[in-house]
Formats: sequence, C-alpha cells, structure tokens
Amino acid sequence: MLKFWREAAEGTSISDDYDGVARLVRTDPEALLLAERDGLLVGTVIAGFDGWRCSAYRLAVHPQWRRQGVGSALMEAAERRFVALGGRRADAMVLEANERAQRAWGAGGYRREDHWRRWVKPLTG
Repeated sequence: MLKFWREAAEGTSISDDYDGVARLVRTDPEALLLAERDGLLVGTVIAGFDGWRCSAYRLAVHPQWRRQGVGSALMEAAERRFVALGGRRADAMVLEANERAQRAWGAGGYRREDHWRRWVKPLTG
C-alpha cells in the first residue's frame, strides 16, 4: 500500500507508514477501498465515516490506469458506503497545488468551499 501511494498519490501524510495503515485496517477495515485489475492494485480510496462526517482520503490511481474510470468507480463505492452508514455529505481533502485532482473531484460533483480552512496540530513528535 505504501509503495503504491508513493507511485500513485500526491503528497504525503503523517499517517503514511506501516503503523498508520495497520491502525486503519484494524480500526475500520471496510474504509480502505481497493481497485484491482488482473491481480494488480490500480487504485485506492479511504472512505472514513466517524458517525458525523464522511471523509475521502488517499484517492489514488496508478498513472497507467488513469482516465479509465478507476477513480470514479472508487468514489462511487465510497459514496455508497457513506450513504449506507447514514452519511449526508462527503468531504475530500485536496492539495491546493494538485490541479489534476481538483479537476477530478470537480468532475465527480464535488466543489471547493473556500470559507473553510484546515487547522492541524501534530500529536506525535
């Protein structure tokens, strides 16, 4: 998974390590959605729901498989999961500099909300 994200995803996260992925799978294994073709991992999305908000993270499609519907299929699966869990709106974190991702999210019906800003505080060293 981590190797795939290094090849297919933009940016890194504080959780991009073995412990982060293991914690996700242990805590909510159904949140990690994978797309495979011929036994190869070609896409991922984390569809997290905390009972309040639906959040999509780590939507990534391998460069060789982009523009073939993989990302759309992953997001459709994520949105079905959100609805089944009682979610009302899906949020996605998209890097400001990642114009390709912004176009993809926009094509999927998502829109930017400029009145919000993400505030963070690392909890580990």
